[in-house]
Amino acid sequence: MIVSMQDKGEALLSKCSKGFKSLVRRKQVDSVHVRREGHQLARKLTALDLTAIGVGTTIGAGVYVLVGTVAREHTGPALTVSFLIAGLAAALSAFCYAELASRCPSAGSAYHYAYICIGESVAWLIGWSLILEYTIGGAAIARGISPNIALFLGGEGNLPAFLVRHTIPQLGVVVDPCAAILVLIVTFLLCAGIKESSLVQTIVTTVNVCAMLFIIVAGGYLACKTGWVGYELHGRFFPFGLNGMLAGSAIVFFSYIGFDAVTGAAEETKRPLRDLPLGIGMTLTLCCILYMLVSVVIVGLVPYYALNPDTPISSTFSANGMQWAAYIVTAGAVTALCASLMGSLLPQPRLLMAMARDGLLPAFFSDISTRTQVPVKSTVTTGMLAAVLAFFMDVSELSGMVSVGTLLAFTVVAISILILRYAPPEEVPLPSSLQQFIDSVRKQLDDDSQSMERKEFNDADIVEQSPSQSVYGEASIQYPLIEKQFCEGNQDKQNPRRRRNIAIWNIALFCIGVLVLTSAASAEYLPSLVRFSSGAVGAAILLCSLVVLACLNQDEARHSFGHTGGFLCPFVPFLPAACILINSYLLMSLGVGTWIRVSIWLIMGALVYISYGWRHSSLTNAVYVPMAYLDHIYRASSSHQV
Repeated sequence: MIVSMQDKGEALLSKCSKGFKSLVRRKQVDSVHVRREGHQLARKLTALDLTAIGVGTTIGAGVYVLVGTVAREHTGPALTVSFLIAGLAAALSAFCYAELASRCPSAGSAYHYAYICIGESVAWLIGWSLILEYTIGGAAIARGISPNIALFLGGEGNLPAFLVRHTIPQLGVVVDPCAAILVLIVTFLLCAGIKESSLVQTIVTTVNVCAMLFIIVAGGYLACKTGWVGYELHGRFFPFGLNGMLAGSAIVFFSYIGFDAVTGAAEETKRPLRDLPLGIGMTLTLCCILYMLVSVVIVGLVPYYALNPDTPISSTFSANGMQWAAYIVTAGAVTALCASLMGSLLPQPRLLMAMARDGLLPAFFSDISTRTQVPVKSTVTTGMLAAVLAFFMDVSELSGMVSVGTLLAFTVVAISILILRYAPPEEVPLPSSLQQFIDSVRKQLDDDSQSMERKEFNDADIVEQSPSQSVYGEASIQYPLIEKQFCEGNQDKQNPRRRRNIAIWNIALFCIGVLVLTSAASAEYLPSLVRFSSGAVGAAILLCSLVVLACLNQDEARHSFGHTGGFLCPFVPFLPAACILINSYLLMSLGVGTWIRVSIWLIMGALVYISYGWRHSSLTNAVYVPMAYLDHIYRASSSHQV
């Protein structure tokens, strides 16, 4: 009876251990050894195409409204400084994305990086969050286009009857046919091919950038004529103080979200090692410059307290006798929304394709068209879902959920950089079909290793010592070089493992410290003493773990991890650490209602993963081998096929 209970306990423990390992199993970086079956995506995009995609996705119509509300309520004339600080904060994430994109240039973006560096469960969490972001984001953008089109045409009465919003009395729902039609048009363009859709994206983005350049040039001319009256406020450049300026930076930070769409097209880039980091950098630089110049001009034309919070740019030009400029501004807003819509719908089919290739979603989503070389089935599914949401639902209340997916992705990407530098994966999964080659190579290398150890042991036997002498007694005197080499050999085998364990624990402690600190900083409902003490504990954990990481040497395996020769993130571990801290604080600052809705979505995702993804994962029967064995195994399998 006791033996039976022990067997059951051991079986249960074994199942739990196996289940936990499946949650943290990691996939291999796609390399020259990996040959996917079926058709591949077309590599046709250049750095210029990627920049157009990134700028179009990032610069939405929000900037045409944001400058008014943020300047009036938070920053005053210091709005330009807020855009600069927010741009620098976004650059932290951009540096992390640039390194991972060049090392792991495959579809899936943050999901793909998390799967390689952290594990399957975290990758699923990120992928599921990004699905929500792209779907709701696309629908929300589409719902915002029709009012701007109506404004451009002089009112809803000038729109064709079939495009006008109307209410269904029985349901009390306001339907938007124009939004749904626009989503379907964009879906058709994306199905036509990546080069065709990127060409349209480039044209629309160029019109949007030209509208912003008109605002900068014409506004600067007017400001020079009027004497920059917005800045003549008796030296009050920071009317709301430093806190107001920083609060404005936190708000305008979200206007930089979108550069990560560049990494979604990694498999369609001609030269990913060069073009992906270049596309990310050019996107963020152009957006930051345009935002800052627009804010300089608008705040200089009119005193910040006189800005119209709804139409700040159009109203500013109208106040200076240029009513016709409103048409150019509205055209810019419409093209900005169209470009942002295309940018929101482009990455999701590729994300679904990547998750389906890994077995976490049905294989239906991984099919690639033989004619256009794009994932048509995933694109059509994404477009239909976004069109239905845009037609029936006012998703403006759900727009906060979009930020959660992005900020989670930014945080996980920064953590992945720390793991890649200090504790990169030591083993890689291989299909069970290679088991015979794995066993053969492992036996051969183990035999070679044992032969080397026997040789070293026999060499060490030449040291003569009496029974009363210690191991390193007289030997260290008679043969000091042999003793030194013997000690250093053991240390070389032990020190990397010890350093790696220290790094893993300190990365985990750093994340815990960030979580405690940001939770205490954003929990305004708690007593001051509790917030201060919790924040102090979190800050202490954070700083101590960061100091330890800074003192540790980075893992040598990082030089050969993934595709080498691309961009490298600077100032590790400080830059990724700052990125994690900023994004975690922004996450914690989101409203309770947003987190409740996101939690419901994540619970649904956990159920989908448990019921389907966990059982159908491509890593379910994978065999993990040390990376040192990889080339030998592939060489053995290749010679066998020949």
